[in-house]
Amino acid sequence: MTDVALSPARVALVGNPNSGKTALFNALTGGRQKVANYAGVTVERKEGTVTTASGRTIHVLDLPGTYSLRARSPDEVVTRDAVLGQLAGETPPDVIVCVADATNLRLVLRLILELKQVGRPLVLALNMFDIAQRQGLRIDLEGLARDIGAPIVTTVATRKRGIEELVAQIDATTLEAAAAGAQDWREPDAGEIRDAHREAQRLMKAHVRPPEHPDTLTGKVDAVLLHPVWGLLILFALLLVMFQAVFTWATPLMDLIDAGMTALGGLVALAVPEGLVRSLLVDGVIAGVGSVLVFLPQILILFLFIIMLEDSGYMARAAFLMDKIMGGAGLHGRAFIPLLSSFACAIPGIMSTRVIDSKRDRLTTILVAPLMTCSARIPVYTLIIGAVVPARVVGGVFSLQGLVMFALYAAGIFSALGVSFVMRRFFWRGVSEPFMMELPTYKKPDPTNVARNLLLRGQIFMSRAGRIILPLMVLVWFLSTFPYAPVGATAPAIDYSFAGMIGHFIQPVLAPIGFNWQMSVALVPGMAAREVAVAALGTVYAVGDADQASGGLAAKLAQQWSLASGLSFLAWYVFAPQCVATLGVVKRETNSWVWPTVMFAYMIALAYIAALIVYQVTVALGGG
Repeated sequence: MTDVALSPARVALVGNPNSGKTALFNALTGGRQKVANYAGVTVERKEGTVTTASGRTIHVLDLPGTYSLRARSPDEVVTRDAVLGQLAGETPPDVIVCVADATNLRLVLRLILELKQVGRPLVLALNMFDIAQRQGLRIDLEGLARDIGAPIVTTVATRKRGIEELVAQIDATTLEAAAAGAQDWREPDAGEIRDAHREAQRLMKAHVRPPEHPDTLTGKVDAVLLHPVWGLLILFALLLVMFQAVFTWATPLMDLIDAGMTALGGLVALAVPEGLVRSLLVDGVIAGVGSVLVFLPQILILFLFIIMLEDSGYMARAAFLMDKIMGGAGLHGRAFIPLLSSFACAIPGIMSTRVIDSKRDRLTTILVAPLMTCSARIPVYTLIIGAVVPARVVGGVFSLQGLVMFALYAAGIFSALGVSFVMRRFFWRGVSEPFMMELPTYKKPDPTNVARNLLLRGQIFMSRAGRIILPLMVLVWFLSTFPYAPVGATAPAIDYSFAGMIGHFIQPVLAPIGFNWQMSVALVPGMAAREVAVAALGTVYAVGDADQASGGLAAKLAQQWSLASGLSFLAWYVFAPQCVATLGVVKRETNSWVWPTVMFAYMIALAYIAALIVYQVTVALGGG
């Protein structure tokens, strides 16, 4: 084998959405992956490596899903430009691997015809081939390969079947890269699109025979899950179970982490002499970061549900179910997936609005996405609910705290629908485009993929705790510690610190909504990220706890906060735009400072009004 033959090669994975492309990428590259953004845009870039039997290193690029190179969204523009070798900062691929769902070749054949015009060596990976065989689907592989002019490899990515054969085929095809044809793809006109459609139909008729055992199970299940009444009831029941699980299943692990952080603080307090260094480590770093890390189990449980629903194929059906409801609020059906993604984090939710073609529909979705309850709110919600809401069982089944959590999520959803209705009714009038989506067949989630994605989400949360929360907690500790209390001072030392001064300065503005000065201080670093407010409260109360009272942060809040103040704080966090990164992404996605400013203004106004109403009503009812 010569040096030229063993030189590294680049492969681009292209395919329709829900074709199993990412599962194939994971099967090819395993843990050898890097996740970042493409230069100049916020489209996620995933690259990994695989070594062939001959020793060649293959760099595999997982491109966003698309139905055509006629890009209509920012994600599809990245795919088109990468395939054509026109994406800034990206080396053109040596081989294109088109990933197709073997049970649904109708749409991908048109994409293959376009990819052939690119002039680069092409391999077709027929994924989910086991399902096609089970359905008795007969595909003339030799004839199809001959007609499209590209080798075909059958794969089952979730079971890693056909992976070695695909790698060997890629290795062999890279040798053809030097002899690649000329690139003659261009935006097709209407007549050329019709011609391509007719050719795709001819290929289907010539090489694919209808299944002998059609998937009747999917149809039977869909008859229930897509029913306008039963389907919605099942969807809401699933969401209720998910939120109950977030609150109840995680408790043992949360207690374990909390005990571990407390023990660590005790060990450090014993090992380090009393003074500034011990205060920084125990009150600043361990109390601050530990109060956020304790919520890791809840975040992982939330993501476990989301990943399982996506992998099973149910998520697309949930979008279909919600289309009519969202349409009534002026949102496009495709907005459901960005809004659902925003339950995890508003940033990927806002970025995923690129699948919405209409500018007005997309902008509306971007502006309401942060109202969905992201995972960063979970530490705030669970801390405050645990502190002010009794741990009581309602109706013999439901946890009262879990029901309050569910109500907060519902408040986020309905406020997003209400705001979008107002925007489309009074500012951007017009009819949303009809919702069209290919529903995937139901699949059993692959435990390895679920575990890998869950691990990735956990790493992102831990990384965020390290990169953002830790420095901010050191800053909060500094502001809470200096300057020292004067000689003869009678109030707690933190009252004389910079944090105390800031809190007392802004507290009069927040007094009508029931916030004390410690809550006011927590809002300042909490502007960087919502969960930082929990860590800030942990540090402020740890530094200000002159008597070193026993009990965690929740116990201290239960002693010092009224029910009205606690509920007001929760209402504030339903609406407040406390995430600088989200505002930054909105600026990047809209290429303007106007929309982040509009978002910040309307959300802060809603937060104040909601907190004011909740506080005053609760006080009037005797909860003050």
